[in-house]
Amino acid sequence: MQTFDCPKCGAPISYEPNAVGSGNIRCSYCQSQLSLPHHGHPARIISQIDINVGPHVAATARKAVWVMVLIPVLIVVLVVGGVLSGVFGALAPLMRSTNRATTPGVAPGGAPAGSKSGDPANAFAREVLNFGSEGIGPGMMTDARSIGVDGNGNIFVGEYLGGRVQAFDANGTFVTQWMVDRKMPLRGLAVDRKGTVYIAQRGTITRYEGQSGNPLGNVQGEGGGFDDVNATPDGGLIAASYRSGSDNIVRFNSSGNATLTIPKAISTVADRAELDTSVAVDGLGNIYALGSFTSAVFKFSPEGKFLNRFGGAGDQTGQFRAPHAIAVDGKGRVFVSDIKGIQVFDSDGRYLTVFKPGGSAFGMVFNDKNELVIAARNKVIKLALNQ
Repeated sequence: MQTFDCPKCGAPISYEPNAVGSGNIRCSYCQSQLSLPHHGHPARIISQIDINVGPHVAATARKAVWVMVLIPVLIVVLVVGGVLSGVFGALAPLMRSTNRATTPGVAPGGAPAGSKSGDPANAFAREVLNFGSEGIGPGMMTDARSIGVDGNGNIFVGEYLGGRVQAFDANGTFVTQWMVDRKMPLRGLAVDRKGTVYIAQRGTITRYEGQSGNPLGNVQGEGGGFDDVNATPDGGLIAASYRSGSDNIVRFNSSGNATLTIPKAISTVADRAELDTSVAVDGLGNIYALGSFTSAVFKFSPEGKFLNRFGGAGDQTGQFRAPHAIAVDGKGRVFVSDIKGIQVFDSDGRYLTVFKPGGSAFGMVFNDKNELVIAARNKVIKLALNQ
């Protein structure tokens, strides 16, 4: 297994040496399609596919394809439109009668109160706060992938590139911003109840005063190489580390001292090194690790004993395709985001449901009200759970 840095975002990417020159790979961070390095040539971003045909041939081919596609579509639209018109005409009185009835907590027409539509996939959670927009001004974001909340509900958002950390109050009002290393990706961010912010960058975890950005020193972990960090309910930290082929998980107490190390936590179970691990912890101290390359969740006891594995790569229910983030709510349910949305599992890994949060959840955290707060690239979304 070898690695190279993504030419767009700088993230480490792993590939098999025997695959050199034989294919492409996608960056799990910025989702760029890349060519593998070969014969001394570095990896490059694949922006388009060149087809060596003359302009007249290409234009003619495009016209032919459009004609072939549009004719059947028009026929289907005309036929289906006529049928549906008759059906809806017959059902209209019944629908009007039904919609007059309301149920507590349910909007007319059957949509859960507060939800944007009657889609059953969105019945699990309702949006209660949405703020931010594309840009670099106060309260605006370009690539927010890390998020944390303190004991007062204040929200801290870290951008993957550029080193900017922004602070908002619980209602989404911009408070301040401060900078960390501008040149390296911000890999992880966590906030304890007192408002201390922990940043994983350059393989090191550094403490910052949340409201001012003043650095408070580094957390001295075993081996370094930290990629992700998460705050624990007792004021400590759980962190994921990758260094020299070892995908370790380390727990720290509230004083910043390492109290537990799970060596090669994922590779021991999965028989391959995991280069990108996100971590979460529940109220009982159980540790959950999401492997982006293994596309699975690994559960460990508070003592570091492996308990369970669930998920896996694929498009079926309970499987993951490019997973981004993991979080555990107050009921012990495990939330995993990927391109499908957010999938929910019980504490034993049994699939429960999936819902769409209104944006790609690259970072997730729960506040004291058991509300799910999401970093979605250019905005922050807060969701209240209906179940």
